[in-house]
Amino acid sequence: MTATLPPSGTDTPPAPTSRDGLGALVAVHAALLAGGAVALSLDAPAQGWGVLVCVVAYVAALLAVCRAAGRDDLLALAGFLAVVSVFQLLPDWVLADLVGTLRFPDTGGPRVDDVIPLAMVAMWVAPLFVAVALAGGRPGRAALLSALVFLGAEVLAPTLGLWEPVGDTHRLLGVAVYVVPAEAALGWAAATAFALVRHRPLPARVGAALAVSTFYLGALVLAHFVVDVAGWRITA
Repeated sequence: MTATLPPSGTDTPPAPTSRDGLGALVAVHAALLAGGAVALSLDAPAQGWGVLVCVVAYVAALLAVCRAAGRDDLLALAGFLAVVSVFQLLPDWVLADLVGTLRFPDTGGPRVDDVIPLAMVAMWVAPLFVAVALAGGRPGRAALLSALVFLGAEVLAPTLGLWEPVGDTHRLLGVAVYVVPAEAALGWAAATAFALVRHRPLPARVGAALAVSTFYLGALVLAHFVVDVAGWRITA
């Protein structure tokens, strides 16, 4: 998290240097990895509860560290992505319960409609924060970094028992191919939306967060259709 997000208005005071709070931010993410490893080593149902506690604690710690470091830019980003992450439950729900291309193993803890672990409402913050912050808020770079970060997550997730692709989908390294361009689009959308509404009132920021998740759902469905469903035949 070495980048300073660009100001979105001329009345914004000079941003802190890109290294302010870097050590604490690295420590928060290292703690997330360590805590996640401990949680995932537990047996169900403790594992599900452990993952929930870990991701919620991460979000709280991230917000606290950004505030303590005086990084108002990253604090605003983390807050916005926390709202996006809550809405990200909806695309996952559609894929798991309607499209049928995603499954979340029951490892314990609360689940939404017995389909998705409640922990997913906070699990999107870390990868999106890393992608958008390292991109300096630039949508194109955020798209590329988002694709790389989420590709790594998609490769590891089935082994870790977090989620897994199911159904008739093209796969590479165990990853459903259609999700990669959609997750690149998610990074682009998150960076673009944040830049537009960073200094807007709370209702506008919440609406933009919902729009990001809605855009992502559309990207997922379109990519799934293009990659896995369309026959690309012309008939007469």
